[in-house]
Amino acid sequence: MTDLSSNNPMNFIEEAVAEDLRNGRFTHVRTRLPPEPNGYLHIGHVKAFLIDYNIAQRFGGELDLRFDDTNPAKEDVEFVDAIKEDARWLGIEWKQELYSSDFFDLLYEWAIKMIKKGKAYVDDQSPEEVSKNRGTWTTPGVESPCRNRSVEENLDLFERMKNGEFPDGSRTLRAKIDMAHGNMNMRDPIMYRIIHEPPHHRTGKKWCIYPMYDWAQGQNDAMHGVTHSLCSIEYEDHRILYEWYLNELGIENPPRQIEFARMNVNYTVMSKRKLRRLVEEGHVSGWDDPRMPTLRGMRRLGYTPEAIREFVARAGVAKTIVARSGVFVDLALLESCVRDDLNKRAPRKMAVLNPLKVVIDNYPEGQVEEFDAVNNPEDESMGTRKVPFSKVIYIEQDDFREEAPPKYFRLTPGREVRLRYAYFIKCESVVKDEAGNIVEIHCTYDPTTRGGDAADGRKVKATLHWVSAAHAILAEVRIYDRLFNNPDPETSGDFIADLNPNSLIIKNALLEPSLRDAQSGDRFQFERLGYFCADWDSKPEKLLFNRTVSLKDEWAKIEKQ
Repeated sequence: MTDLSSNNPMNFIEEAVAEDLRNGRFTHVRTRLPPEPNGYLHIGHVKAFLIDYNIAQRFGGELDLRFDDTNPAKEDVEFVDAIKEDARWLGIEWKQELYSSDFFDLLYEWAIKMIKKGKAYVDDQSPEEVSKNRGTWTTPGVESPCRNRSVEENLDLFERMKNGEFPDGSRTLRAKIDMAHGNMNMRDPIMYRIIHEPPHHRTGKKWCIYPMYDWAQGQNDAMHGVTHSLCSIEYEDHRILYEWYLNELGIENPPRQIEFARMNVNYTVMSKRKLRRLVEEGHVSGWDDPRMPTLRGMRRLGYTPEAIREFVARAGVAKTIVARSGVFVDLALLESCVRDDLNKRAPRKMAVLNPLKVVIDNYPEGQVEEFDAVNNPEDESMGTRKVPFSKVIYIEQDDFREEAPPKYFRLTPGREVRLRYAYFIKCESVVKDEAGNIVEIHCTYDPTTRGGDAADGRKVKATLHWVSAAHAILAEVRIYDRLFNNPDPETSGDFIADLNPNSLIIKNALLEPSLRDAQSGDRFQFERLGYFCADWDSKPEKLLFNRTVSLKDEWAKIEKQ
């Protein structure tokens, strides 16, 4: 049992759970993860998952994973497996793996109980008629002509629904509450609808009637002993229905629903419908595209579970929000968490994304040296590596200007700079093609500056990264950026029109030779460029790297311009 006298600060959910334990409402804590297996987990789900997991951990309770598999038309075992894999990668463990379909029989029996109490009826209205007759927030709904059917008739029709006598959409089972209720969710909500095809991924064709979310969730919670049903703020208006069902069924010591503000991240979308459209229309390569807010995409991009958990922790847990759509968290915060984490764990490497050839005229022909390069200045235990150096090297094109602008301290004619780990070099001349583009620069080096320091104490203002031309390896490097230009594409009239056309730039880069052995998923800092991850499809014969994040928040500078 957790020490409730701890001085560690509690969020409002933890305070509520602690109070429930103190006053004896519950003697233990059991939470659940209730994902619907109709898509991949995204960053918005992560917050909910971690809240449930952390509550169970803090109070010495148990966490269950229970799939809300109540709509076979949208669900698939592919998503079940992906959700489990991604949750485990995030570091979440659960006591039991359950499914709403595990409780279909008991849920059906409880529906019959509701019919016998006169609290549920079979409705012949079409979905369009049901929706139309619910009324509005300011006008009451219209009662169904089927509302006053006898218990016997309702029992017969409901059984025939179960036996498959009626086509999809022809009948529903509805709760009998109040069509004039101020909360729309209480206006005779649908409990069961008919779905013949496709077969359910677990129960096959045993069932052709399936429970709605509001009917299934609370009852499933009660069936397997959940104490606290934690959900996002959009379900706050549903709580009255959640509690009404449990009360009408006479559930002793019912679970408690607590809502929190959901999390949205700017410059992306969280709607499964919109994410599916991005995939199906080919705007992204798939659910695991590194630009997607899915855990699959973030993993492929190179994000770490530690960084994602820290991001959710920094974002915090709130109850009330100005916009009921959720709390907007700046993507820059997530990127900052990733930088902080990778700075500690990612080995350093040198890579050139936009190569410019440099010939060191006074360096001995055919000579090769090796320099000791630090793998990670934040972690001495990671040691050093050897980096080869030769007469011809490559630097970044941006590191040279024939005519230097003000405050430009990198290489320019007549100026001396330091090559990382190697020597001071000075530009003596340039070679241009017929179009006037610089294709090669010629330099001299000072052999007394080996290692990067001058014996006479002179200083230079810039240090450049480089790769040896004779030893460099070729790789495809993908520079990913924000998928949308609009910080809130969810509310855009046409979110597709907000897509960033430069969200992916592919470069043929030159890398230091030690990267030849990079394995899929390995993370590195390419010095002065950012953090990069070997793509899942990367192979020794075709190296692929994804930029996880730049070294600095480039968008902060853009937004200030």
